[in-house]
Amino acid sequence: MTTQQSRNPVGSHVPVAGGLSTVGLSYAREIGAETVQVFVANPRGWATPVGNARQDEEFRAACAAESVPAYVHAPYLINFGSHTEATVERSVESLRHSLRRGREIGALGVVVHTGSATGGRDRAVALKQVREHMLPLLDELTHDDDPYLLLESTAGQGASLCSRTWDFGPYFEALDAHPKLGVCLDTCHVFAAGHDLAGPSGMKQTLDRLVDTVGEGRLRLIHANDSKDVVGAHKDRHENIGSGHIGEDPFRELFSHPATEGVPLVIETPGRKEGHAADVARLKKLRDG
Repeated sequence: MTTQQSRNPVGSHVPVAGGLSTVGLSYAREIGAETVQVFVANPRGWATPVGNARQDEEFRAACAAESVPAYVHAPYLINFGSHTEATVERSVESLRHSLRRGREIGALGVVVHTGSATGGRDRAVALKQVREHMLPLLDELTHDDDPYLLLESTAGQGASLCSRTWDFGPYFEALDAHPKLGVCLDTCHVFAAGHDLAGPSGMKQTLDRLVDTVGEGRLRLIHANDSKDVVGAHKDRHENIGSGHIGEDPFRELFSHPATEGVPLVIETPGRKEGHAADVARLKKLRDG
C-alpha cells in the first residue's frame, strides 16, 4: 500500500481469510495496491459472520493512515429480482450485513450485483420488487460513515436486470436515485454485455452514456478487468490487463475521462499475487503515462 495520492488509486480485491488486517493489508502492500476490496462473508453463501473487532479497528486505522480507500463486495447469491421469496429475504439480510460490516471497517462503498428477473417474470415486476426491498436498506444509511451502495451490472447472462449502461436508468428510477446510491463499473462485464470498449473511442462513449443515464458523480468504483471473450459474448470471464480482448488502450483512455476523476480502480483478475502485482503495476503505468 502507498500513501501517494493520485487521480485514480489502483488496487485489487484481496484475500482476508485469516484476518482482514493481518492477511488482507499485508497482501495489498506486497502487490503495491493503493485501494482494496474485500469480502466480509462467504461470497457463495448466506452466512452473516460477526467481525473481529480488533482486526476491524486495525484495518480501518491502517486504511485511514495510509489514505487507502476500502470497499466491500457483497455475496454473489444476492438477487432482489428473484421469484423465490426465500432468496429475496436472504438477500435483504445478506446485504444489510455487508453494509453494516462496511461501516465497521471504514469502507467507502459496498458493491452488489444488480441481479435478474428469474422465473420468467417481467422486468418491471422484478424492479418493483427491487424497490420494495432495497430502498428500505438505502434509507437505513443515515450515519456519516455509512458506505455507499454501489450497483454492479452483469455481463448480460439470462434475464439480467442491468447489463448495458442505459439499464442503470430504470434501476436508479426504481430506487428514487437515492443519494447513497452509486455505480461500480466492471469493464469486463460491460464489454461482455455489448459495449465495444476496444473500438474507436469505445471507452469514452461508454462512460459518456453512463453519465447521461445516472448523472455526474455516481460512478464511485471501477472493476478493471480485461475479458477472455469477445465483445457481446455475455460471458463473465476476467483476463489480466492487456492480455484479453479489451487490451491496454481503453484503460489508458479511461484514465483521462472526466467521469473517472478520483475514482479508484480495483482488479479482479487471474494469477494470484504475482499476476495481481503485474496488473496493478500495468495500470499504474497506463495512468502515469
